[in-house]
Amino acid sequence: MNNIKRLLLLPHIQVHNANALSSPFTIGFPAMTVWLGAVHALQRKLNTKGYNSIKFDSVAVISHQCDLQTHKGIDDFVHSIIGTGNPLDKTGSRSAFIEEARCHLDVSLIIEYTGIEKDDEQNLQDNITHLLNSKMKIAGGDILTFKAPQFFKIENGNTADLTALTRKLMPGYAIIERRDLMVEAMEAGQDAMDALIDHLAIHHQCEKALVEDAEKITWTSKRKSKGWIVPIATGFHGLTDLGEAKNQRDPNTPHRFAESVVTLGEFKMPHRIKSIDEMLWRYQTDQTNNLYLCSQTQKTIQTEEEIENSYYE
Repeated sequence: MNNIKRLLLLPHIQVHNANALSSPFTIGFPAMTVWLGAVHALQRKLNTKGYNSIKFDSVAVISHQCDLQTHKGIDDFVHSIIGTGNPLDKTGSRSAFIEEARCHLDVSLIIEYTGIEKDDEQNLQDNITHLLNSKMKIAGGDILTFKAPQFFKIENGNTADLTALTRKLMPGYAIIERRDLMVEAMEAGQDAMDALIDHLAIHHQCEKALVEDAEKITWTSKRKSKGWIVPIATGFHGLTDLGEAKNQRDPNTPHRFAESVVTLGEFKMPHRIKSIDEMLWRYQTDQTNNLYLCSQTQKTIQTEEEIENSYYE
């Protein structure tokens, strides 16, 4: 059994105007399907360039910066989407369409790959650089700049190999799956949406105490679980049977209507990662339940002290 993972690092990709509408009811960091889809598209482009055996098996996403294009004015209760300056129609009026939320990103991608020898790494690096520069998009946004791709090997259990990689990712936050929080809440009887909101809500509490014969009120604010917990879209749930639809994009592929699958995730600093598998996302299909998901095979096990330190550092 091969215990060595071969990894490709695409560092600091600057993406302009990425789609921040990650699901029908969440806005922010793009959905996980976006990142696995972009890497799959890159693999297919490499396949057409002669790399027939190369395969990208899993992806880790590290966010260095996410600039959500919203604005909140003085005395405003909610944020508003900053729209784009689109051309006027033939009557001189604004075109009738719904503005989509956008964000500017600085991300690094770690790709686990197979099917390429060490002697071909330089040629592969050159081809990837060319493809990323040739108007390839990520999350619907334009790639502005990126640093040169790098190759790493991590042997199972070798902390030195992992440290050499995670140092390249700082400062940044790896997005990991926290579906376990949803499962635990729903097994306790909560509805899925209630479980999601309960972990995202900020709970305020005040305590009264007498200090030198004077009443002192102390306010505290916290969430249900420690850590930087966020909602993330991780795939789709099929609503209809496979079949054909009028004017479907690909006439040779069965069609079905689907809805987004949203769960909880956590942004975690890479130096807190103990195994590379904690960061890697893979495609997972559950045809019995009509689920098409991006998931992680290894779950994170942390102590309360580790969670608190990763949140505040």
